[in-house]
Amino acid sequence: MLVAVACFAGMDAVLKIFSVDYPPLQVGALRGAASLPFVLATVALTNRWRDLKVVRWELHVLRGVLALSMLWGFVAAVSVMSLADTYAIFFVAPLIVTALAVPLLKEHVDLGRWLAIAVGLSGVLWMLNPGGSSFTLYGAAGALASAVAYAAASISVRVMTRTESTLSLVFWFLVLLTLFAGLLALPNWVPIRDEHWPWLGLLGVLGALGQHFVTEAFRLAPASVIAPFEYTAMLWAVGIDWVFWDTWPESRIWLGAALVVACGLYLLWREQQQHRDIAAAGVVDTPVP
Repeated sequence: MLVAVACFAGMDAVLKIFSVDYPPLQVGALRGAASLPFVLATVALTNRWRDLKVVRWELHVLRGVLALSMLWGFVAAVSVMSLADTYAIFFVAPLIVTALAVPLLKEHVDLGRWLAIAVGLSGVLWMLNPGGSSFTLYGAAGALASAVAYAAASISVRVMTRTESTLSLVFWFLVLLTLFAGLLALPNWVPIRDEHWPWLGLLGVLGALGQHFVTEAFRLAPASVIAPFEYTAMLWAVGIDWVFWDTWPESRIWLGAALVVACGLYLLWREQQQHRDIAAAGVVDTPVP
């Protein structure tokens, strides 16, 4: 997840660059199309065509719709806000993942973790600064919609890894995102500028790597364990904003982010404690023959 977050932060910076000259849906289509050649090259070199087999098409289509919503909202947000401010709102996504893991994945979340989620949400509200002028309504709404869609998509990945390969999840995610976003963006398509082609290549590399590693992360660990690591994105966003756009987060962003990260770390620690307790009980009560 740490590698995936770093890749996605770089990818998001390219999306922000593109958002100046292209509509959000077209940027979403470019994000998917740019990564597809790298995924196909991997399949061809390793001769893993069988791994592209789909078992549950309905879940892939659902994930494609969620991916479209996520990318549209995020690009809309970064077109009018800094990466750090957008991430400040997007930080609500891991908290939503942990909450949704209860009804959808039947994972147990105790009172302490529910309190941590509530405190984390208060930190997000603090960063949003309701009534302030730092965020535009358009950007804040886009970032929030993107966070909700991302949380739902993360839960779907956890379910889909039971029947689908990692390669299948990555490939069909990109195909459906490109198809859905491309069709919707086609009436207002803007020709790609010559100086943007290298950026498009970088977008493809970072997107393909990030998608692979995030899929593997959710395959190997419970959603409530993986989610807190996504907070490291804030460090990348601050650095990228400073280097490329000479912007720096306000003090309330730092304070709110610290609160959310602390809650995320608590969720991680509590989940690890629970797994150790279950493992210990299993050793005592159910010896391996």
